[in-house]
Amino acid sequence: MAARLSNDNTIIQRQHTGETMSLKERLQQDLKEALRNRDDVRRNTIRLLLTAIKNAEIEHGGELSDEQIVQLLQKQAKQRRDSIEQYRQGGREDLVAEESAELAIIEEYLPEQLSEDEIRAEALAQIEAVGATSPRDMGKVMGPLMAKLRGRADGALVQKVVRELLAERSAS
Repeated sequence: MAARLSNDNTIIQRQHTGETMSLKERLQQDLKEALRNRDDVRRNTIRLLLTAIKNAEIEHGGELSDEQIVQLLQKQAKQRRDSIEQYRQGGREDLVAEESAELAIIEEYLPEQLSEDEIRAEALAQIEAVGATSPRDMGKVMGPLMAKLRGRADGALVQKVVRELLAERSAS
């Protein structure tokens, strides 16, 4: 049996030792599963993601860490969201459905995103920490806050929340 599974030997060893797969390995496993299940949308989306990862590795000059892959997946998700918005404005609901399906698959590989309330709480703590009092202090807040929330929150939403909180502070 081991000879027949030699291609998957590393996966089997990891299952026995309890190690977790890297994000890239998980994508490769899910691609195999999508091929077996004849799931065309999942197969095509995962292939696009693996291609983007491969291109980034070539550009980077080596393997990407899981954190770098998450950043790349977030970029891919943002592209899908932007495309969905553009297609909606153009009345192309067929393409909206296609992009939405791809976005749903990409989001399966991203860490769970923080809610607006959780972002608000983190932003308030950061505003207090740096002593920000007006919208002019936005840069002081955003830099450290985005470093803390990287991968767990959309930058545009964080910026909106911080802008609202700083506007409230300057008004009071």
